[in-house]
Amino acid sequence: MKLSTTDRKKFSVRKKLKKVSKSGRFRLSIFRSTKNISPQIIDDINNVTLLSVSSVEKDIKAMNKKNKIELSKIVAEKLAKKAQVKKITKIYFDRGINKYHGRVKIFAETLRKNGMEL
Repeated sequence: MKLSTTDRKKFSVRKKLKKVSKSGRFRLSIFRSTKNISPQIIDDINNVTLLSVSSVEKDIKAMNKKNKIELSKIVAEKLAKKAQVKKITKIYFDRGINKYHGRVKIFAETLRKNGMEL
């Protein structure tokens, strides 16, 4: 079975991360569509999603932010607050098929500013 280009990119990034993720860190997987952004923190050892935030949630959508960059900053701040409550500070950043550029880069920088160690 031949994989598509996006699947090959996604699997190659995850394969590299899973090799080094045995040190007790969790994986932050990010999904970015044309309008929204949805990150989630995943425990690969137990195959469990620990936290997830989305820009489609009611309280974030009620802010009426039209700029996608501002939206990704708000989502990153909310994820960092939820992670601090669960005492998660060290994570691996799984960018998936997205380049580390634009909204994805701003999302990661905002997480770092809010105390997360990527």
